[in-house]
Amino acid sequence: MKNETMGDRIHHRRKNLGLTQKQLAEQVKVSHVAISQWEKEETLPRGENLLRLSESLGCAPAYLVDGDGPVFSESGFAGLHQIPLLDQRDVVSWLKDASAVKCDFLMHNDMALSQRSFAVRVGELAMIPAIVSEDVVIVDPAVSPLPGDSVLALQQNAALLRTYRQRGPEGSITQFELAPVNVNFPLLHSGRDGIRLAGTLVELRRYRQR
Repeated sequence: MKNETMGDRIHHRRKNLGLTQKQLAEQVKVSHVAISQWEKEETLPRGENLLRLSESLGCAPAYLVDGDGPVFSESGFAGLHQIPLLDQRDVVSWLKDASAVKCDFLMHNDMALSQRSFAVRVGELAMIPAIVSEDVVIVDPAVSPLPGDSVLALQQNAALLRTYRQRGPEGSITQFELAPVNVNFPLLHSGRDGIRLAGTLVELRRYRQR
């Protein structure tokens, strides 16, 4: 519509995607009050917030600003997949029983991933500076890791991001090590540290922190 404002476009895209203000706010990493203010045009998203908002709403930033950029319709989303975004501390519970974990928001991805794929917001420091806290990684349990790949592994009730190193067999079982980038964390071995692989990292997303 010609007289449609930026706030109108934000509101309409959110409604078309079936998102509440709270769900959209969690994806963009702002308060739900900020979403309300943007839709009412009391304030407007800029910079990193605008980029995150457009990604969450499935449109180009230019569309939100002036209505001229592309919008991905349902047919345009045909090649995209929705995957749950989890906090790292919730991964173990999710893999045991996904229905027991509250997941308020999803991410979009156009890669050929298995239906068991999920995204994780990083909460540990073992992989810095390669992967830092608040980065988002997409993990596919169906992808077998190659030496040097980043993987998500489980150790008791913890989910760990590490670098995969294949080692020789012990008996009939091939062993592996999980190496941190941060030297302040220990090297883990599958034969003695009670670890098992949960999936291979297939994408890393990093957002600028203010």
